Amino acid sequence: MLEAIKALIKSRDVCVLSTVSGGEPHCSLMSYVTDDRCREFYMITLTGTKKYRNLEGNSAVSLLIDTREEDVDHRRKDIRALTVSGVFQKMEDPLEQERVMRQLLARHPHLKEFAESSEAKVFAVRAKAFQLLDGVSRSHFEEVD
Repeated sequence: MLEAIKALIKSRDVCVLSTVSGGEPHCSLMSYVTDDRCREFYMITLTGTKKYRNLEGNSAVSLLIDTREEDVDHRRKDIRALTVSGVFQKMEDPLEQERVMRQLLARHPHLKEFAESSEAKVFAVRAKAFQLLDGVSRSHFEEVD
């Protein structure tokens, strides 16, 4: 099942990032890229945002990746939704930041102007577990290292 999860992750490039501060959830639509194993998700944000303040204050996050765009009308019953439970990680190494930024901009060229801001910051979400809802009632859970 892990291969099906990886295939879903690699077939998409947008997710919903959920953060929490003071018991209040906050969701953000995010463009992403991953490492080869789909264990780390890389994104970019501005440091002055509520999202980034939430990440710094509480490293527990959740991502949602789904097939709602392709499973429409009569296929809605076949929708797949992947919840990724993870942990926010700052990226301190400038060479690693630059490498990831190149990956992000190659996959998401529309982020170029955004990425050039002095407040732009690349960060990682390290996956701890995956839960795949496959259709209305089939669920698969995978813990990862």
